[in-house]
Amino acid sequence: MIKNYFEVIRPGINTTFQDLGRNNLYHIGIPFSGAMDNRNFILANSIAGNKENTPVIEFAYQGPLLKFKGEKINFNITGNVSFNLIKKEGPIEGNCYQNYTLEEGDQLDIFSTNKSVYGYLAICGTFEVQFQWNSCSTNTKANVGANNGKKIEKDQLINILDIHSENSKRRLEYINTKIENIRVIKGTNFDYFSDKGKKNFFEKYFTVTKLSDRMGMRLEGDKIENAVNTNIKSEGIIKGVIQVPADGNPIIMLSDHGTIGGYPKIGVVISADYDKLVQLPPGSKIKFQEIELPEAEMLFKLYQMETKNLILKIK
Repeated sequence: MIKNYFEVIRPGINTTFQDLGRNNLYHIGIPFSGAMDNRNFILANSIAGNKENTPVIEFAYQGPLLKFKGEKINFNITGNVSFNLIKKEGPIEGNCYQNYTLEEGDQLDIFSTNKSVYGYLAICGTFEVQFQWNSCSTNTKANVGANNGKKIEKDQLINILDIHSENSKRRLEYINTKIENIRVIKGTNFDYFSDKGKKNFFEKYFTVTKLSDRMGMRLEGDKIENAVNTNIKSEGIIKGVIQVPADGNPIIMLSDHGTIGGYPKIGVVISADYDKLVQLPPGSKIKFQEIELPEAEMLFKLYQMETKNLILKIK
């Protein structure tokens, strides 16, 4: 039996195994984790012909350089990503949302994401990964998940358990769109903030800083003034919560966030806008827009319908 694997020549930046995350563990301090951009994760597996929650490789900014060993295998990359297949006859420039074939000795060089943050590599098959609490998702802050909870490293071998080849030509015509207005609902501590602070939050632009990762996104802008108390008794928080520490600069909790926090919460990013939020690189400008809970629920249903319709367009 031929052994199939990737040899990691360059690991890239923050390259990890991810799936849809782990549920119902907040009570022991374990967040959902999972792919940062759920839609691009789901599309990657759909194009590959995999089950929806099959593990993929997620990378940020720069992706890995991988050398393939074994039987030929199909793969695709989703996001806004530049990459090449390096074959014996020369390099081939790749397009996202399209399956390609790698043969023995071929290399896959994922250069970078383009004015975005995260990209996804799915194979037509299954990576050999460890599962913890029914998920492979890697949380490097807690050392939880596949690869002993660590990033993929140079010279590592990534084993492949099985390969299916019937979807070699599948592709999707899809363009990632940007978002400027991030829609939010009021947080549980909204009334802690002064009228001026609330006005700044909804009327001013904020800049995504370099101090952003899978755990949280730090913003800079006009200060959001607290009129009551800049600290509260620590309580549970969820993905998308916007906390405001004493310096008045908001922090958005992302997929690997801590499960409790002691900063007042001014708002929560709606689920329908989360994928586009996490794709905003440092230096991006964003503005918050208030909506009510019923509208947020309706927008999430529309987001789910759009994702299903995209899957139906894969051919």
